[in-house]
Amino acid sequence: MFIRTESFKEFLRFYPIVSIIIAINLLVWMIYKLALWFHIPHIAEYIVFWGFGSNFRVQAYHEWYRVITPIFTHFDFSHVFFNSFSIFLFAPALESLLGKWKFIVAYLGSGIISNVLQYFFADISLQYIGASGAIFGLFGIFLFIITLRKHLLDKGSRQMILVILILNVAWTLFFPSNIDILGHLFGLLAGFVLGPILLFRNRGSYYYRPR
Repeated sequence: MFIRTESFKEFLRFYPIVSIIIAINLLVWMIYKLALWFHIPHIAEYIVFWGFGSNFRVQAYHEWYRVITPIFTHFDFSHVFFNSFSIFLFAPALESLLGKWKFIVAYLGSGIISNVLQYFFADISLQYIGASGAIFGLFGIFLFIITLRKHLLDKGSRQMILVILILNVAWTLFFPSNIDILGHLFGLLAGFVLGPILLFRNRGSYYYRPR
């Protein structure tokens, strides 16, 4: 289920929303890096200023767009690579299961809810970037499925998701350096809450295959 066997063209056709999300992540990162490499500081500064989340700026200047833009902003190669690779591996199954529009709600909704909750519960000085909250939201939906809608995934996929989820949560809690702990946990919670809403009408057995 999580082993990608499609060609590049097939992947784009089967999972258009996942493809667009990955493309945006990589494009924003590449523009930022190229601006630095070619000494165009105003472009890099523009991406940094508009891309990062800031509890202070949300409170002081009501810049609520900052709960959205960080979802697509990464500054380090390792950050954008691992987040995009996680989306590449795990998001296609949910786009196929939920459909395009519900998947958009799942991904953006998880990221936005995670960032809004951070605004209310984290320190006012908190600044953050990255898609991790949205990605953990997808894991939250998977967690809902493997606990309350087991028939939607085969046993092997449920076990794999559970192991990966445990490892990711453990890494977040015990190796928190440069990790937005609350962003991860709030994203997981958001996905788990969104799961029953998005899957309300989906009660039949689910056999994963590209559409």
